Amino acid sequence: MGDAEIIPIGTRGKPGRGTGSAKPSSSARGLAPRTPSKPAAKRTPKPAVADTRSSEDVAGTNTPEPTAPAAVHIPAPRSPADELASPAAVSDHRHPTPGIPAVDWLSGFTTAAVEVFGENWEPRLAAFLAFLRRRLTGDYSVDEYGFDAEVTQRFFMTAIRPVAEKWFRIEVRGVENIPAVGGALVVSNHSGTVPIDGMMTAISIHDHAHRFLRPLGADLVFKLPIVSEMARKGGVTLACNEDAERMLRGGEIVGVWPEGFKGIGKPYSERYKLQRFGRGGFVSAAIRTGVPIIPTSVVGAEEIYPLVGNIPSLARLLGVPYIPITPFFPLLGPLGLIPLPSKWIIEFGEPIRTDEYESASADDPMLVFNVTDQVRETIQQTLYGLLVQRKSVFG
Repeated sequence: MGDAEIIPIGTRGKPGRGTGSAKPSSSARGLAPRTPSKPAAKRTPKPAVADTRSSEDVAGTNTPEPTAPAAVHIPAPRSPADELASPAAVSDHRHPTPGIPAVDWLSGFTTAAVEVFGENWEPRLAAFLAFLRRRLTGDYSVDEYGFDAEVTQRFFMTAIRPVAEKWFRIEVRGVENIPAVGGALVVSNHSGTVPIDGMMTAISIHDHAHRFLRPLGADLVFKLPIVSEMARKGGVTLACNEDAERMLRGGEIVGVWPEGFKGIGKPYSERYKLQRFGRGGFVSAAIRTGVPIIPTSVVGAEEIYPLVGNIPSLARLLGVPYIPITPFFPLLGPLGLIPLPSKWIIEFGEPIRTDEYESASADDPMLVFNVTDQVRETIQQTLYGLLVQRKSVFG
């Protein structure tokens, strides 16, 4: 098989198109920009001069030397921009460099920071950058239970504080009963369909008593993928006597809600009626460690999600205690998850001392039952009193 003829792409084999010829084809000439041709300069005829040369000069014996032609001044070509620009449009006062000067950028940034963060925005920004640096470099500490005090104070407390102050308008009473130092066991009623009362109790103790509450959570809390990690960092620990006693001996404020899911999942018709307090394990932990028990009563949480129904079959399928039905959920979809702005009152009662008992008394079932019943009745009677004092649910 012989060598194939090579035809340049786009020439279609026509001569003069990509064939290497120095002369461009008609198509190539059509692609070139058309420039106006300059008119040919008119030549003025030279005046006739009489020939004075002699015959010898004509013959070439006395031929004068040729003289150089005179220099002709050709003006430089002007660009289209020069042709369009008029003398009036040209200004001698132009900015040396285009764009916004760096000083103006800095002034605008400073003004915006003051408007958003206030006059002391620089220390706040420095604190945030230092916090971010510690997080990225790992220069922070958590305790043996996973509690991160810095994240809890800077993030969790800051996030829920507007809800406590502006939405629920929590009124805190008896904060002087929270010990300034040492361990204590906060025992509270549980309600609200969703355990928001635990977070509101924690923010109230933090802002008024300046201490962290270490709640004891159920197993379900630590089975949820994202909630479990956030709960650990926020100070929640699995509800077991061993961890509770270790934290109480370490001087922590431990929170417990003995009603459990029966308390937050009870119907609205049974609001503010305490359920069974379990076996009194929290009392045994308090007696063994000798810390006081702080009976705590919360009014207002029962009205945030009025529970009017339940879907037990779906709850068993999902592995949760209940699927709540409220007047707004699931009828309004995600809007039904917004809690109603009820008026809250949290009262910390007078401490019930346990240091009068010996640590071995924690194994006495009758003593544990009596102390448990005392705590329960104290909270129940306080709830009735607070309901009478509250003017309205949302007032």
